[in-house]
Amino acid sequence: MSDRIEWPSGRDKEAALIIRTDYEDEQAWSAVKADLMTTWGEDDDVEPYVHVVDDPQWAEMTPTQALSEVSAHGEDLGVVYLADRVSMQETPVTLLALSLLTRDQCESDEEFEAYGGAFRVMPYGIHEMNANLMIANLDFGDFADAARNDPEGVFRGFAR
Repeated sequence: MSDRIEWPSGRDKEAALIIRTDYEDEQAWSAVKADLMTTWGEDDDVEPYVHVVDDPQWAEMTPTQALSEVSAHGEDLGVVYLADRVSMQETPVTLLALSLLTRDQCESDEEFEAYGGAFRVMPYGIHEMNANLMIANLDFGDFADAARNDPEGVFRGFAR
């Protein structure tokens, strides 16, 4: 881990990790947080299970840099979500889902393409992703496929 970033303490390791990387618009950030904290599920009765990192140390960090920082920490994460400039400017709000899988961890390029990479996700989709990833019901590739099948390349959730 670089000397630049202090890893967030007190984080529940099963909570989805959301990292804010854009600090240009506080009003937009408030809207992103509100979307993240909305209940979800079939009856909209499931509380969000997220850990939000709102620390200017992460400002302007690219996805590659963020992956490097998260990977250097050594925590067993499969995915991290970035609230980046696109998140702050798009309507509706999306975040960037990044797989922490590296090419070196895969036996082939096909495996890496199926289970690695990044895609945009609606905030309520993060909750569904996290729940399914925690119980190994689905993997990152299942959500990436759903995003690839969306006209705008966004995972919008299976339940909606």
